[in-house]
Amino acid sequence: MIGFWIFMLVMDLLVPAVMIGFGKLFLNKAPQNINYIFGYRTAMSMKNQDTWQFAHRYCGKLWVRLGWILVPLSVIPMLFVIGKDIETIANVGLVVSLLQLLPLVGSIFPTEIALKKAFDKNGQKKTT
Repeated sequence: MIGFWIFMLVMDLLVPAVMIGFGKLFLNKAPQNINYIFGYRTAMSMKNQDTWQFAHRYCGKLWVRLGWILVPLSVIPMLFVIGKDIETIANVGLVVSLLQLLPLVGSIFPTEIALKKAFDKNGQKKTT
């Protein structure tokens, strides 16, 4: 049972690790070219190179912060199920994984709001 618990803990730490890793990558070096395959891809972020770079820096910073917040929030619930039956461990691990999707996907909203504050609908920087 401890082997399965360790497996579920590792699985629950994947999303925070990906957010921290890709967050740092996007923060420090966004994909060079605007593309439809890799990166923060929304209509607004893909308007031009300025919006592309801005979106990656903003989302990258957000993902690093959220990823580090998710680490203890992922570990703590799993600590409560050490030594429990496999079904309980699996259910708690599943709930943790599903809840991690909220900040992962939810980070789109503040990033898009920041893009709209910084750029007009054509992707030109707003003057303040």
